Amino acid sequence: MPHHTPLIGTIVAGLVVAFIMGAIAHRLKLSPLVGYLIAGIMVGPFTPGFVADAGLANELAEIGVILLMFGVGLHFSLKDLLSVKNIAVPGALVQIAVATLLGMGLAHVMGWGVMGGIVFGLALSVASTVVLLRALQGADLVETRRGRIAVGWLIVEDLVMVLALVLLPALASVMNSADGAGASALVGPLLGTLLKVAGFVAVMLIVGRRVIPWALHWVVHTGSRELFRLAVLAIALGVAFGAALAFDVSFALGAFFAGMILGETPLSRRATEETLPLRDAFAVLFFVSVGMLFNPSIVVEQPLPLLATILIIVIGKSIAAWGIVRAFGHPNVTALTIAASLAQIGEFSFILASLGTGLGVLPEDARDLILAGAMASIFLNPILFSMIVREHKQDDDEGEEPARPERPRIGHVILVGYGRVGKLIARRLAERHVHFVIVEGDPERVEEAEDAGLSVVKGNALEDKHLLAAGICEARHLLIAVPEGYEGGAIHEHAQHLNANLQVIARAHSDAEVAHLERLGVPHVVMGERELAARMLTLCGVG
Repeated sequence: MPHHTPLIGTIVAGLVVAFIMGAIAHRLKLSPLVGYLIAGIMVGPFTPGFVADAGLANELAEIGVILLMFGVGLHFSLKDLLSVKNIAVPGALVQIAVATLLGMGLAHVMGWGVMGGIVFGLALSVASTVVLLRALQGADLVETRRGRIAVGWLIVEDLVMVLALVLLPALASVMNSADGAGASALVGPLLGTLLKVAGFVAVMLIVGRRVIPWALHWVVHTGSRELFRLAVLAIALGVAFGAALAFDVSFALGAFFAGMILGETPLSRRATEETLPLRDAFAVLFFVSVGMLFNPSIVVEQPLPLLATILIIVIGKSIAAWGIVRAFGHPNVTALTIAASLAQIGEFSFILASLGTGLGVLPEDARDLILAGAMASIFLNPILFSMIVREHKQDDDEGEEPARPERPRIGHVILVGYGRVGKLIARRLAERHVHFVIVEGDPERVEEAEDAGLSVVKGNALEDKHLLAAGICEARHLLIAVPEGYEGGAIHEHAQHLNANLQVIARAHSDAEVAHLERLGVPHVVMGERELAARMLTLCGVG
């Protein structure tokens, strides 16, 4: 068997070059998505050097789309949407309409036809989930009113795009047919598609809502992490494939519903954590495959259409969003934040572009403009967002400051991590009336700690601003309860830089982690296996 096969070569080249370019992008304070797309260009047919197999890359990208949409479904929050529905729903719909019309105008000038213009405009109308959430998290705006509006707005955009992915094949088949007779020819295929979708949704809500949680709970009780991980992936891929096979609907819709139903169960967080590495890997291959389709020559051959595309994404969408938010009576700082967070496009745009070209309704030049516009907007968005946040740093959010924990007296304890070990520590500290603050980045764990009446700073303890918000300069003890010892060592270094007199106790899982933490000067390292062994020996009179 030859060692170098097209499949192995495509996967290896895609992941290795994506890692290198993603790391460079991260170093330059850009979204890693830019690096992944550039990696695709580098291994694509339009640049010299190694050329990956485009056919295999597209098939791998299909798995990436399924897992991306499964992740969107897992994180879909009806509660978040309903809390801001009065502005997010009409705002997103109007902004999508404006951006789509602008895109159709450019498509008309380019002579692409009505369907090409619709797909092109829709692709320019939807923001990237990854880029938007990263911008909001970096500015600590996720839990503010404007952050919730932006997230709710994004959810509406995602739902509209899911519907578009379902309806586009039916529309394209009618538009491409030689004997199409206008509106009357659209009714049958669209009605048939909607009936199939309705049938699939009914099956998922009636059967899937019972079977999927039951199956996962059964797997959980087996005690096998490997089997649980396999079950989640089987549900994601199986439902997506079954939806396409039995109901003739897209992989994307099937995966989205599988994730949404799974997201309603208590096991959603564990499912997210267990499948995240594989979802990330295939998502990277999806972005690489998109980059492979991009012909860089369009930057030279069509500079004016490219500039118009970027202006629609960065300026046109932003002005529309700003105007809508202001029309609903929100202050200027909220309108500017929403406008800046939406001034980019990403993963859904790539899915639409790939679908449009595959259906023969979107020209390859249009797809290249979408890809180039995405890379430019992802590059410009952090700069634009940071300018707005810096300009309005002192402004409050409609009079609502982000919630801060009540500052305890000097000499308090900071607990990093509210997982299984962190919860036990927090319970004992509370029972002994010790003043402490938790630093936790997971939203569900933060909500759980807040529901228990505990003081919490939401964020990554590797960032100084979150340690400062927890009162690191006045604290006496730092308890690092995160399971990764190497991450704990990095947190220790940050904390010592801010408070050299801090007493640090860290958790480790292996001898190597213990050695690493001790080399960094962590005074107290607790390794679970050692403590268990010592306790068992003590109980039998040997310790």
